[in-house]
Amino acid sequence: MTEEERLGKVIAVYGSVVDVQFPLDTGLPEIKALLKVLGNLEKEVLLHVVEHRTNNVCRCIALGFTYGVGRNMPVRQEKQGLVIPRDIEALYGRVLNAMIKPVDHKEGFDLTDGIPITNMVAHSKLEVKPEGESKIEIIQTGIKMIDLLFPLIKGSKSGLLGGAACGKTILILEIIHNIITYQSGTCIFAGVGERIREGNELYYEFERADLLKRSILIFGQMNESPGMRFEAANSAVALAEYLLEQRKDVLFFMDNVFRFVQAGSELSTLLGRIPSEGGYQATLTSEISQLHERIRSEKGASITAIEAVYVPADDLTDPAVVAIFAHMDSLIVLSRSLVQRGLYPAIDPLLSSANSLSPAIVGRRHFDVAQEVIRHFRRYDELERIVSIIGKEELSPEERIIFDRARKLQNFLAQPFFTAEVYTGKPGAYVAIEDTISGCEKIVQGQADKLDESRLYSIGKLEII
Repeated sequence: MTEEERLGKVIAVYGSVVDVQFPLDTGLPEIKALLKVLGNLEKEVLLHVVEHRTNNVCRCIALGFTYGVGRNMPVRQEKQGLVIPRDIEALYGRVLNAMIKPVDHKEGFDLTDGIPITNMVAHSKLEVKPEGESKIEIIQTGIKMIDLLFPLIKGSKSGLLGGAACGKTILILEIIHNIITYQSGTCIFAGVGERIREGNELYYEFERADLLKRSILIFGQMNESPGMRFEAANSAVALAEYLLEQRKDVLFFMDNVFRFVQAGSELSTLLGRIPSEGGYQATLTSEISQLHERIRSEKGASITAIEAVYVPADDLTDPAVVAIFAHMDSLIVLSRSLVQRGLYPAIDPLLSSANSLSPAIVGRRHFDVAQEVIRHFRRYDELERIVSIIGKEELSPEERIIFDRARKLQNFLAQPFFTAEVYTGKPGAYVAIEDTISGCEKIVQGQADKLDESRLYSIGKLEII
């Protein structure tokens, strides 16, 4: 049979979904196979097979836009599907799309005999570490609020949750800046469904800080097709898994997981699947699980994930957000009311939680100070409502002291960021965990009672003369 007789043909195009029919005697390409539309097209159009239908028809998702694709256009199966190159070193410092192709206007690299992304999924397995080998290692971020109340553990997954304009991207950029500058390990950044402006800023920030040499950036941007946005997350995780198999520690950042869910929802609608009661795709839980269960630790190496999660309409009970919750070790929730008061990072300690805050992991002193800080914030939350109605003068002397100290703690735990210097004009501050603990201890013990709270606003470490 000649190659021409093996070609399929386009029989229908529904936005990002394309139906391709193959001759009855050739059989169908496998699920996840890659097809290429042949014809006089301005840009290459690649299709990802997702369903087999009757009459030898493949239903495919377009990785890109389908402008110019028409009925009866010939379609050829590519020799290999989505792959990552065996020479991973070639990817460092590069900006890639979901198909692991460069988008930074630099030379391409050899993808022949690459490792299929789907193979990486098949290799994913639960590996139980032998007893005595589970050494817990804390990663310092230099951000007071996170290091004190939500310590990052090597090999954990942390979610930064917040609505629009609550500072998720700035916070994740600051964490990247601080961790990669002070920690070893390879950084993989997946920009899923976010703005091109943010990706551009991130690239030049990495270049300025000389972090590109051990970073790989993968983008499926807001202006791209849902297929590209969806696969960008899978491709980034596949790269992280490949590095994990080579026994390398990986710092994995994703901005934004909700856009991955959104892309899956768009594709599900285009594929004609009935949505769930909440309006999302019926496969929501399994898609998030398949992505997150691949972020894991193995003997001698780990993937540490920090992911931004957009919260639609500030509703933490949204089905997509709840589905993401289940896979996180730490949930860091950003509050709009703190943004309005100018307290950055705008983390709400009462809505947030972390599995890692225990005496066995962080030590007794750190744990006790953190609990005392949370107690002050909880009491402040109750007293603030009373003060707004009857005024601070009506509080008892003891309540007034707690109220003032809690405000000072809020101001002290606010911090100037390196990545926000251009907006604030204030130089960024990296604060060691010991300085954070001793600063909070001084405030809680009353050593800062005579200081005006404005003196503590957005400073680095606390120095009381």
